[in-house]
Amino acid sequence: MGKILEKTLKDALKEDKITMGAKQVLNSVKNSKLIIMSKSVDKEMFAKIESNAKNEKIPLVNFQGTSVALGKLCGLQFRISTISFTSLSDANIKSILKDMETEEKK
Repeated sequence: MGKILEKTLKDALKEDKITMGAKQVLNSVKNSKLIIMSKSVDKEMFAKIESNAKNEKIPLVNFQGTSVALGKLCGLQFRISTISFTSLSDANIKSILKDMETEEKK
């Protein structure tokens, strides 16, 4: 998993600049800068979030781990299926997306 994503997640958590949970993310897509979804999201919810993200032109990252792994990445003791960043610089978004593409090719 990308170090850039891990650091960005922890910083955003400290500054309270993320939304967690599939339903909460779905309701706040318009305010999102980047959405990250784990493999644990059910197909119906995944499709809803994906289509809303496309309509709003928000980048979407398919996290290759489960909701447990995403929770651990955030340093939390519970599952997190979906995360959206409410505040993130364009440079951070680009480096996370590039980092994730590199991970997927491995």
